[in-house]
Amino acid sequence: MNGESLNIEQDNLAKLKEQFPNLFTEGKLDWEKLKATFSDDINFANERYVLNWAGKSDAFKALQVPTTATLKPMPDESVNFDTTENIFIEGENLEVLKVLQKSYYNKIKCIIIDPPYNTGSDSFIYPDSFKENKADYEKRIGDKDEEGYLMKEGMFRKNSKDSGHFHSNWLSMMYPRLFLAKNLLKDDGVIFVHIDDNEVHNLRLMMNEIFGEENFVDCVIWKKRYGGGAKEKHLVSLHEYALVYAKTIDNLNPIYIPNNKESIERYYTKKDDQFEIRGGYRTHPLEATKSMGERKNLVFPIPAPDGTEVFPKRQWLWSKDRALEALKKDELEFLKDKEGKWSVHTKQYLKDESGIEREIKAFSIIDNVFSQHGTNEIIELFGDAQIFSFPKPTGLIKQLLNIGIEEENEIILDFFCGSASVAHAALQLNLDDKNRRFIMVQLPEPVEEGSPAFNAGFRTIADISKERIRRVIKKIEIEKAESQPNMFENQEQDLGFKAFCLTQSNFKIWRGSEVNVDNLVQQLEAFTDPVYANSLEQNMLYELMLKAGYLLTDVVREYNILNEGDDEAEHIDTRIYLIADGELIIALDKINQFVVQLIIDESPKKVIMLDNLFTGNDQLKTNTVLQMKDAEIDFKTI
Repeated sequence: MNGESLNIEQDNLAKLKEQFPNLFTEGKLDWEKLKATFSDDINFANERYVLNWAGKSDAFKALQVPTTATLKPMPDESVNFDTTENIFIEGENLEVLKVLQKSYYNKIKCIIIDPPYNTGSDSFIYPDSFKENKADYEKRIGDKDEEGYLMKEGMFRKNSKDSGHFHSNWLSMMYPRLFLAKNLLKDDGVIFVHIDDNEVHNLRLMMNEIFGEENFVDCVIWKKRYGGGAKEKHLVSLHEYALVYAKTIDNLNPIYIPNNKESIERYYTKKDDQFEIRGGYRTHPLEATKSMGERKNLVFPIPAPDGTEVFPKRQWLWSKDRALEALKKDELEFLKDKEGKWSVHTKQYLKDESGIEREIKAFSIIDNVFSQHGTNEIIELFGDAQIFSFPKPTGLIKQLLNIGIEEENEIILDFFCGSASVAHAALQLNLDDKNRRFIMVQLPEPVEEGSPAFNAGFRTIADISKERIRRVIKKIEIEKAESQPNMFENQEQDLGFKAFCLTQSNFKIWRGSEVNVDNLVQQLEAFTDPVYANSLEQNMLYELMLKAGYLLTDVVREYNILNEGDDEAEHIDTRIYLIADGELIIALDKINQFVVQLIIDESPKKVIMLDNLFTGNDQLKTNTVLQMKDAEIDFKTI
């Protein structure tokens, strides 16, 4: 009770909605639909088949605005920072995806994300006002408390179902992220998006628009729990989905996955004299079904063990030559029914003639791993199921990864990584001889004060993600140390990750729109040194690598230069950085003609230097530009 009288307007709207639910959009009466339903004057503006929502144009604006942000390396938060090719990024994922565009464009093989499902109780980033500008957005995502943690009220909004933009908010959040994610996918790449019934319909339409309806692969159904349902009002809901899209469907090979133990034990139960090489086998009727077109050349007799001839009722699946060759190699099996009639079956062995195990086509239903398995994994690692609620089980992720990745050294991206189940699954799968590399992105979303995670010392979800990866790595290292030699195929497995966090650029950005006559001189003086005070050399190094289009995992070699020659002008103690086998060279410390010549002698493709290294020596800069041009080196200063 709220002490108020009956709200006549709301009561009438409720009655109208009960009789005409089609007139309402996101809980609000749609006057255009009302007019079309009860009037002859029917005229929908811009009538066409399209997914539209309040704020779609602003979602495009958010997508198109470039970012000046960068990624700051955090070696102390990492494991094997200098050698690993796995990456963890702490930061708001829309900005992170923009930062990654240049370096990782068309390089990601598989994307798996588990975004907010928009249940009405979850929180995520979206603009309160669809007119929010870039400056307001940047201020909001930069709001931090005294300890440096993002403030819940500054970053997140609970998307209540009472909101008139309930679905629109979610679509505006997802659209630019999926659009940028598509750019990162390789031409033969795939994306899996976990979702439930709250938004699966809108997600399918949105992904049709972004990826193209023709690139839809399937909707995987995941049976996530055994049963239960005492709390359900109507049906017992047991499933969720994963929508699967290819970057380009024509480049996607037929999807085969490794046989699983359960399938082998269930089906490949028969044995013959080829068991040692080919394993067990199952049988399949050689008789064709009615769905196969009639072909007279597939009707012929096959001699049975007792010398009688077996004819098909309709026709065989195989040609006569192929069937008789299989008979000769003992790859057919003859079975008698109760009436003593023979039927012919093919033997489908677990392995081929070389002993390589048969793979199977992936199914669109996954019903052999459940939510509780994911919870059990959290308990095993942290000792408390409440450290992170409802993590996706690695058994589910592994099955998706087996669908999405065939070759070695491919990159997996998850930009809603949560507790890092995808990284956990990849590390476990890499116990075989394939090195799947991962990039995990997680917002430093604060955990609730007083929660089990908070009491365990975690302050953000990103902290939990990183710690899970560390514990998985430690567990694998212990298992390998305690195992028999050669028990694990991948003895050189990459057990580490480079940690980065999203941060502002180390370099001052000229904002012409903010310059006026009164502050022009002040602005020009500030830009005599383009580097912000307290910018660390390592941070600048990785920012320049990213903005030059190089990977965060490209090998960086520091080259210390000491020249104590007689010529005072050539005397110098400095360092340069060689990236990707010297393809790129970055100079952030002192330089002179001696250093410039050393760099040219390395024959890099590209060289980047700080402009302030030439301060007071215009002649050196002019000579450097000319020498680099003569050597056909792409030379840039910043």
